[in-house]
Amino acid sequence: MSSTLLRTAGTVEVDSEAIYREEFLVPRDAVDANGHVNNVVYLRWMQDVAIRHSDAAGVTAAMQALDATWVVRSHHVEYLTPAFADDRIAVSTWVVHFRRVRSLRRYWFVNASTGKVLVRGETDWVFVDRASGRPRSVPADIMRRFPILTDDAGF
Repeated sequence: MSSTLLRTAGTVEVDSEAIYREEFLVPRDAVDANGHVNNVVYLRWMQDVAIRHSDAAGVTAAMQALDATWVVRSHHVEYLTPAFADDRIAVSTWVVHFRRVRSLRRYWFVNASTGKVLVRGETDWVFVDRASGRPRSVPADIMRRFPILTDDAGF
């Protein structure tokens, strides 16, 4: 399945089964000396939501059966607006594409009260064999579990 991500006035509007969503309150320990969510915390949240999406789609169990895993090749993060302790954040993540041994996943962090996009990010993941640590082709079964959502406006 392929869908298109729509953007309007700094907010995200899309309804697609390809998107995994969560909401949470920013914990106080996520805030740094500058009084807003620390940049590194967003990387942790990106990884955590990707894992929960994988769990929900049955991919984690399928990978374990194959003795394989995903590892990060690169992250790109664009910080647009700060978030603060006790803000309600809505995070969305989706897979943009698969390549032979790789998958590109995107993330949007939005202030749930204002609808403003706080952070946009993407991770280039590589599918690897656990025993050898070498990249391996992403199996069709894994790809089928993550519907693709194209982003026609670019990142």
